[in-house]
Amino acid sequence: MLPCPGWPALLAVSCSALLDRAPRRLREANGMSWQDRISVDPAVRSGKPCIKGTRITVYDVLEYMAGGMSEKEILADFPDLKGEDIRACLAFAAARERRLSSPAA
Repeated sequence: MLPCPGWPALLAVSCSALLDRAPRRLREANGMSWQDRISVDPAVRSGKPCIKGTRITVYDVLEYMAGGMSEKEILADFPDLKGEDIRACLAFAAARERRLSSPAA
């Protein structure tokens, strides 16, 4: 499986607006949203969205998945991650795509 060519551009867009508001439908079953697991800190990985408490970027996780790695393989390679972190990365990317696809208000 080849990586989606649109992901680099998708992740290059400023995420400050996404961190402030996210659709309710992106909340996980346990009541947590991707904002609970993804952070943007200019001092960590040049401000790229990362899984909180790690230096693993959303982009990294998406690239691994696009390359064919399963959730189980990613979790085995990165024992600090949880399945919820991977789902948060997917929800983050979906929110960013939704923002880019929506007409400007």
